[in-house]
Amino acid sequence: QLELVESGGGLVQPGGSLRLSCAASGFTLEYYSIGWFRQAPGKEREGVSCISPGAGSTYYADSVKGRFTISRDNAKNTVYLQMNSLKPEDTAAYLCHAEIDRTIATIDHRPHEYWGQGTQVTVSS
Repeated sequence: QLELVESGGGLVQPGGSLRLSCAASGFTLEYYSIGWFRQAPGKEREGVSCISPGAGSTYYADSVKGRFTISRDNAKNTVYLQMNSLKPEDTAAYLCHAEIDRTIATIDHRPHEYWGQGTQVTVSS
């Protein structure tokens, strides 16, 4: 079964840290750009961070810059999101997204993108 599985969410106090993991099952993440998104109740889905296939480029939303760090370990087929100095406004379901260029996907007969089911992060005292 081809899927992305997130883990590492939970309840943490303001100022605390969590590390989220996004693991691929049934396919390799090596050629995919990976993004973390979050969605809070009643709010639109928000892009948080992303990382290029070779990890040469990373991007962060202004709201998390300096607090979150995205990384990947292609040998473990996993991408991580280290979240420090968490704030109540970081509370949301965090979802992992894998995307590959459509031309490459067509040539390699692989799916263009995958979404995980999400892991809940709650920041509260």
